[in-house]
Amino acid sequence: MSGSSTKPVDELNEGEARAELQRLAEAIAAADVAYHQNDAPEITDAEYDQMRLRNAEIETAFPELVREDSPTGRVGAAPAEGFAKVRHQVPMLSLAKAYTDQDVVDFIERGRRFFGRDEGLELAFTAEPKIDGLSASLRYENGVFVQGATRGDGAVGEDITANLRTIKDIPEKLAGSGWPEVIEVRGEVYMTYAEFQALKERSAAIGGQDYVNPRNTAAGSLRQKDPAVTASRNLCFFAYAWGYTTEDPAPTQYEAVQRFADWGFKVNPLMTRAQSVEELIAQYREIEAQRASLGYDIDGVVYKVDQLELQRRWGFVTGEPRWAVAHKFPAEQATTILRQIDIQVGRTGTLAPVGRLDPVTVGGVTVVNVTLHNEDYIAGRDSFGQPIRDGADIRIGDTVVIQRAGDVIPQVVKVLLEKRPPDAEPYHFPETCPVCGSPAVRELNEKTGKEDARRRCTGESICPAQAIENLKHFVARNAMDIEGMGTENVETFFSAGLLKTQADLFRLRERATEVRQALFERREAQAAERERLTGKVRKKVLSAEERTYEGLDKLFDAIDSRREPELDRFIFALGIRHVGETTAALLARTFSTIEAFRDKAVEAAESGGDMHAVFPSINGIGDTVWSSVRDFFGNERNVAALNDLLSHVKPKPYVVTISADSQVAGKTVVFTGSLEKMTRSEAKAMAERLGAKVAGSVSSQTDILVAGPGAGSKLKKAEELGVEVITEDQWFERVGR
Repeated sequence: MSGSSTKPVDELNEGEARAELQRLAEAIAAADVAYHQNDAPEITDAEYDQMRLRNAEIETAFPELVREDSPTGRVGAAPAEGFAKVRHQVPMLSLAKAYTDQDVVDFIERGRRFFGRDEGLELAFTAEPKIDGLSASLRYENGVFVQGATRGDGAVGEDITANLRTIKDIPEKLAGSGWPEVIEVRGEVYMTYAEFQALKERSAAIGGQDYVNPRNTAAGSLRQKDPAVTASRNLCFFAYAWGYTTEDPAPTQYEAVQRFADWGFKVNPLMTRAQSVEELIAQYREIEAQRASLGYDIDGVVYKVDQLELQRRWGFVTGEPRWAVAHKFPAEQATTILRQIDIQVGRTGTLAPVGRLDPVTVGGVTVVNVTLHNEDYIAGRDSFGQPIRDGADIRIGDTVVIQRAGDVIPQVVKVLLEKRPPDAEPYHFPETCPVCGSPAVRELNEKTGKEDARRRCTGESICPAQAIENLKHFVARNAMDIEGMGTENVETFFSAGLLKTQADLFRLRERATEVRQALFERREAQAAERERLTGKVRKKVLSAEERTYEGLDKLFDAIDSRREPELDRFIFALGIRHVGETTAALLARTFSTIEAFRDKAVEAAESGGDMHAVFPSINGIGDTVWSSVRDFFGNERNVAALNDLLSHVKPKPYVVTISADSQVAGKTVVFTGSLEKMTRSEAKAMAERLGAKVAGSVSSQTDILVAGPGAGSKLKKAEELGVEVITEDQWFERVGR
């Protein structure tokens, strides 16, 4: 797990924030596909919610970095293949989340402030269990069920009408009277614990599949091609909302749901109405207390403004209704034994301890690893020396309580000292690197006089762990962006001795035969491992003539295409501590060439005196960065490696060409959509060289939006704000290119 993924948001720099938003966007998108399309979630709901919460917090702190593929406002994932698509007339939105009682208080207060001008208005709310199942929308015309669909991505779902007809809780024709001419009744399809256990037993008796949990099984059952299979699963349905309708079912949320019951739907008996935050939280506690005895999965309580007219007035924000919130239950915990502590070494030499656990299931996911952060955390104190976990240290053999609530690797929340083995000894954090044997030190902050919480290996380029992580950083998308040179290839070539330094990348074509052999051996090793795990005999070993790698020439071409990189990307790719993308751009702008930057940094390292006597004053760069630059170039191995690299790579000089008649100098520019004549990074570099400022999101401060095909929300916002919008071709005309 990267350091920025655990760092508090207010401590992130711009480069770390951008990288973290990319990581979160990719992780959330993958989780959406796993949950909504594959019915096989790989993380807990608590972890998913925390990722979305962290994403929102970073976007608030860095609004200019908001991505076009931001998870904010996106619901679910695109519909799975194999079913006809259904476009929802009214989108199926997600709900905002509350995690504490104070969050609920804040929700109520927001409502009271919004409606405060309405003298004498008494706000009422509903509270009901949040069912952990699969959302579905049922369309009724003149009381007859005509179509049913999944949520999908919120806008388009899958047509599963035939399978929904098999669920006994879904009436084919509405009972009673007074229903609208057209109404889409919405609710949750779920499987009871009893039915889930019965299905597991039936499957085990015939040697069938092992089902993981009721939610996944219900979702998978609803997507069966054969409705008879769905019918055999005895699924259930709770109705609790509606989408498109020709008229309101009733004046209030509570009365509308009761009308659903009159029409033949099953509604949750724990739904209630409340006038105050105290009543809502009391109902939350009541539902939480009954959670284990309900017979089906719930993961929180949903509160909604009761009066429909007030719902409409309060409205929506970024894919969520303002008038509703889901109060989630606390993250699930589990108890297990810590068997081992391993030390992993990161790109900048940080020694990161990871605990190895006896496997334990938390929220349906098997956990075997736990983050232990640093030696202070293991010792039972925070970075300020204050006790955590009541001051209990963590020892090998300890029985620990772990929690998954946002970290990719869970964390320890409690040590059960009464179960500690009598021979358990305090853990001694290594003072030498476990990979290269170099001293591992805790650096002293010159300003505060306080030791860094992290211990770092001083081996730098002679440390294999740092070397391989630096290579991964060098080829990454926001650095040199070498397509096809992913983690697996870097590790393969490094292990084969083909890739030790960054310059070695540009010598791979010369060693093509060895590269092919390394890839062939990796392929064979992977096949052998699959055979060992599955018991299936693998196909024949490839002959020497077949020992080729289909994408090898493409990989070499991708490497060659990066022999003249932009200077700011190149400086960032070097992996100097504390030099992120923004700082790299400032350095590139100041020094113009890599040679000028290198020579000044070497001069500072050799002078041994005041850094400020050598380095120029640059707004936005302080002593921490300059110290890192000096230390990097004070290492002769780093300078030699850079000089070797420069014999293969010629970074473009960073030249700012602001003419007196420049039409974009001093302007704030945003690029959006698919650019066809330049990459996004090339567009940014061009604009900055012409004296413009490039932002990541549209605001009232934006002067120009350059919109390519597929422009979405940014284009819409620009039009709303009256921002000038031009095409990519018009941009080139504007800048005279």
